[in-house]
Amino acid sequence: MNSYIETIKTAIIFFPVIAFLFTLPYILIQYHKYGSVYFLRTIIVYSFILYLIVAYFLVILPLPSIEDVRNLTTPRWQLIPFSFIKDIITAIPLQINNLQTYIKTIKSFAFFQAFFNILLCLPFGVYLHYYFKYNLKQTILYTFLLSLFFELTQLSGLYFIYPRGYRLFDVDDLILNTLGGLIGYYVGNIILKILPNREKIDAKSLQLGTKVSFLRRSTAFFLDLFLFHCIYGITKLLLTKILYINNINIWFYFFCLTMYYIVLPTLKNKQTYAHKFLNLKLSTNSEKQAKWYQIATFQFFFYFEYIGSLAMAATMITFINNTNLFNSIELSLIIISIAFIYLMIYIISITKKILGKTLLYEKISGITLKSTIIAPSQD
Repeated sequence: MNSYIETIKTAIIFFPVIAFLFTLPYILIQYHKYGSVYFLRTIIVYSFILYLIVAYFLVILPLPSIEDVRNLTTPRWQLIPFSFIKDIITAIPLQINNLQTYIKTIKSFAFFQAFFNILLCLPFGVYLHYYFKYNLKQTILYTFLLSLFFELTQLSGLYFIYPRGYRLFDVDDLILNTLGGLIGYYVGNIILKILPNREKIDAKSLQLGTKVSFLRRSTAFFLDLFLFHCIYGITKLLLTKILYINNINIWFYFFCLTMYYIVLPTLKNKQTYAHKFLNLKLSTNSEKQAKWYQIATFQFFFYFEYIGSLAMAATMITFINNTNLFNSIELSLIIISIAFIYLMIYIISITKKILGKTLLYEKISGITLKSTIIAPSQD
């Protein structure tokens, strides 16, 4: 039992790292499909990831040394179905009229191991039925495949890192794991009576997606910035390596900026590539289409806010690292004052956006970012 607890603790320690790597793709997918990152869905998805990490670590940990595995003489596999029943009966002879034998049987290692193998995949069945909406046959199939993956991981010696498997490939584990997924399917029915079902979660996500949150707006900014520099880098590479044009200067960079941020949305439904992917659109408050000069004004002030914040952060880092600046009290006060003023403007902008207020660059340009998500009918 202590080894299981230690393994679970190890999985929890690794979870934030794996969750961090998963977060950006998750945010992009959620904004692409629903236009929002719904809190309940996030809890469900991340708890599913945590469960998979825990289950996987329970299968492979603790890791032995390669030398210890090389010297193993234990069997590599057990292919006789339902041997666990014989192991339980052999460990503690069960007497129908003797309550003590029932208690001893439950406390035996053979029974505990069988129970653990059922419990290992039970949550998997719950998630498959409750969130992923799989039917009984699909749940049984995918649980069996997950169990087979675990068993092959053990049989291969952790994908041939070890000279042989350091744990037993057991056909009974496949049976018991799959049974756990089957039980989890019916547990999922109970959870469906307590928590909102997938359809309600999707409907709520789409409802939230009709509004443009600050995080969604920021995601569009960074995604556009990434896509633009990818396109710019490829274009520059083609010009220099294929057409042998080597006199590319800063003006070409600004030309590409204009094409991507102003010409592209003017011609392509008032959307950049990031806007289209994240279900956003540059739109006026009236039925009139946004003009190119409005888009140019919006983009200039919109990106000034974000790039300005990044520039101020870089300035402050340089200021802190450069000890020579501390010799000038006046210069220090100027830099700190500018940073403070900009920070206040930035915080006010974020607060206004969260409260649904019109921002300064939206007032100046006459357009704003609107969501193209259509809320589902309440009927």
